[in-house]
Amino acid sequence: MITTPFFVRRTAILQSRSSARRAVAAAIAALIVAAPQPARAQHKPQPAAQPAAWRPFAALFDSAAHSDSIVGAAVLLMRDGRVVAHHEFGWADRARGQRVTDNTIFHYGSITKQLTAISIMELRDRGQLALNDRVTSYIPELRQVHDPYGSMDSITIRMLMSHSAGFQNPTWPYKQGLPWEPFEPTTWSQLVAMMPYQELFFKPGSRYSYSNPGFIYLGRIISELTDDPWETYVQKNILSPLGLTRSYFNTTPYYLADDRSANYTVVRDSATGRVHVQDNGRDFDPGVTIPNGGWNAPLADLATYLAFLTDASRGDTALERRYGIVLSRASLAEMWHPLYLTTPDSSTHPEWMGMSFFVLPRGTSTLIGHTGSQAGFLAFMYFNPATKAAIVAAFNTNDDASPDGKPTAFEVIRQAALTLIQ
Repeated sequence: MITTPFFVRRTAILQSRSSARRAVAAAIAALIVAAPQPARAQHKPQPAAQPAAWRPFAALFDSAAHSDSIVGAAVLLMRDGRVVAHHEFGWADRARGQRVTDNTIFHYGSITKQLTAISIMELRDRGQLALNDRVTSYIPELRQVHDPYGSMDSITIRMLMSHSAGFQNPTWPYKQGLPWEPFEPTTWSQLVAMMPYQELFFKPGSRYSYSNPGFIYLGRIISELTDDPWETYVQKNILSPLGLTRSYFNTTPYYLADDRSANYTVVRDSATGRVHVQDNGRDFDPGVTIPNGGWNAPLADLATYLAFLTDASRGDTALERRYGIVLSRASLAEMWHPLYLTTPDSSTHPEWMGMSFFVLPRGTSTLIGHTGSQAGFLAFMYFNPATKAAIVAAFNTNDDASPDGKPTAFEVIRQAALTLIQ
C-alpha cells in the first residue's frame, strides 16, 4: 500500500486551515453587509448600554445560523458582570413549537472542562494535591497504557490540565457509528478495559494535543480525593456558592424540563446534496465522560459564571468573598498563563493553551475562553480579563457535513463575537 508522506499530508492540512480562516474573514465581512435587517416597526427600544455594534452582529448571527440550517441558538454580551445585550434565534424544540427564549437550557460540552480544572485548583490550594503529582499515584490503572517514550509515571496533573500528556485525539478510536454503540463510554470500568489497547502519541509534556480522556482522569482524581462523585463535588464547591441554580449534569430535572432544548444534526445526502435536519431529542447520556462535557444550563447561568471569572462583584463584598472561596484571582490567573501553542500554522491569530483555558492574543488584548461540542450542541464563551467584557453563545444544531473549506456558521459567529470584547 502506498501512503502519502507525513510532511506532505501536514502541509496540505495547514494550507486547508489557512484557506478556511481566510474564508471565515471574508464571510464575516460579506454577511455583515448582506444580512437582512428587520423592518423598523419590529424594532424594540434598545437598552442604553447596548453597544452600537450589537445590531449588525445580531443580523449576522441570524443570517449565518439560517444559512447553516441551525434550528435554534442564543447569545449574550456582558460588561462588568452585567448583561448588556442578548439575542435569540429559532426553535428550542421545533416539533413542539417552542421558541428559543432567555430561559432555554443548552448543553455546553467541553466548556465543562473549566469546572473540572477549577476543582483541581481548589484542591491544590487546600493542600490536597500538587500539580506536579504523578497521575498514576491516583490512577494506577493508567500504567496499562503503552508508553513508547518511557514510563506512564511521568505524566503529571499539570499535563492533563494543559492537554500535553500525550493521549490521542480523536478520543475514542473504537466507535464505528453503529446504532447499538453507546453514545459515550458509560462506566469507569469501560475506560479501564480500553487502556491496554491505547498508547501515547508523543512524549508527555513536549507539546499540545487536545484530550477528552485527560479530563475524565482529572474527574476521577477529584472523586478519589473527596469521596464525592464529580457532579456532587462541583455542585458543592462551584455551582452553589456562585448561585448557578439552573445548572445540572446528565438528565434534566423535572422542574426544568420545559426549558430544555432539543438538539439536531444536519445531514447532507452525498448523492443529491440535499440537507436534512435530524432531531436527536432532548437528553442524552454522557456516561462517565461528564467531567469532560456534561454541563447543562441557560445562558443566564453562564453569565453568572463569567461574572466570577471577570471578578465583576461591583463592590458587593459578600459576593467578592464568595468568589475568593471558590478560587483566588491568583490561581485563576495561573490557569490563564499560556503554556502550549495550539496553532503552529497561524501567525495572524495564534492561540495558546493554559490550564483548561484557551488564550487568544488579539492586538493589545488577550482573550480567554473555550468552545464546546457534544451531541448536536455547540457553544463558545470568551472574556477579556482587562475590560471585564464577555460573550457566550449556544447552538442546538451541529453540521458535520459542511463542504470542505467553507466556514461554518459557528466559526463565522465566533470570530465576529471576539471582535465585540477586544
